Amino acid sequence: MKNQRVLVIGGSSGIGEATALRAANAGATVTIASRTPERLNAALQRLPKGVLERELDVRSASAVENFFATQAPWNHVILAGSSTRVGTIQSLPLDQAHDSMQSKFWGAYHVGRSVHICAGGSLTFVSGIYAQRPNVNAVLQGALNAAVEGLMRGLALELAPVGIRVNAVSPSTTETPLWDRLGPESREAKFASMRQRLLTAQVAAADDIAHAILYVATNPSATGSIVLVDGGDALV
Repeated sequence: MKNQRVLVIGGSSGIGEATALRAANAGATVTIASRTPERLNAALQRLPKGVLERELDVRSASAVENFFATQAPWNHVILAGSSTRVGTIQSLPLDQAHDSMQSKFWGAYHVGRSVHICAGGSLTFVSGIYAQRPNVNAVLQGALNAAVEGLMRGLALELAPVGIRVNAVSPSTTETPLWDRLGPESREAKFASMRQRLLTAQVAAADDIAHAILYVATNPSATGSIVLVDGGDALV
C-alpha cells in the first residue's frame, strides 16, 4: 500500500481505527473521517504521525457529495463505522430504526453514489454476521447488514467497467470500545459467552477484521465478495 491514498470512514475508533493503523503501517497515506471532531482528534493521538482527519457525516447525501467533489480520487475507501440500535421490531422505537437505516444503509448508499476512486482501486463495506444468522434481539441489524451486502454486489457490477472493486467484510462480536458501555463485568461476561460458543473459542480483535479489510482492498481478484471473519458464528 505504499503511497496509496486510503480513506477510512469511521476511522476514529474500533475496526476503522485498526484499519487506519494497518494501512498507515503498510505505507499508505491515510485519512480518517467521522462526524465527531472530538473522536477524530483523540484517534490522531493514537495513530501514527501523518494520518489526516476530516469531518464527514455519511447520513447527509449532500455532505458526502461535497466531500468527494473536493478531494482527489482515492485508491481505497473503507466504510467501517455506523450507528445502529438493537432490539426487537416491536420494541425498538421507530425513530431509532429510521436513524439506524440512515446511518448504516443510506450512509453506504451515499458513499457508493458519490465516491471517487482511481481505476484499480477498491471500496469496502463492513456488514455483520446477523445478515447470515438473524438474532431476535437485532432484527433490524440483520436487515441492514443484508441490505449493505446487496448494495455491495450491485456496486461491484456497476463499478467494474471503470476498474473499481467492491467488497464487504462481515464480523461477529469484536473487541472494540463499543462494548465499554456495558461496564467491565458485563463486557467480560459477554466475551466469555461468545468464546464458549464460537468455533475458534476467541473473540476477534479489531485488528483481525482490519486484516481482512485490507486483504480484499488490495487483492486484485476480489470483488463482489463477502468475507466472514466471525469465528464460525454463522455455523453455530
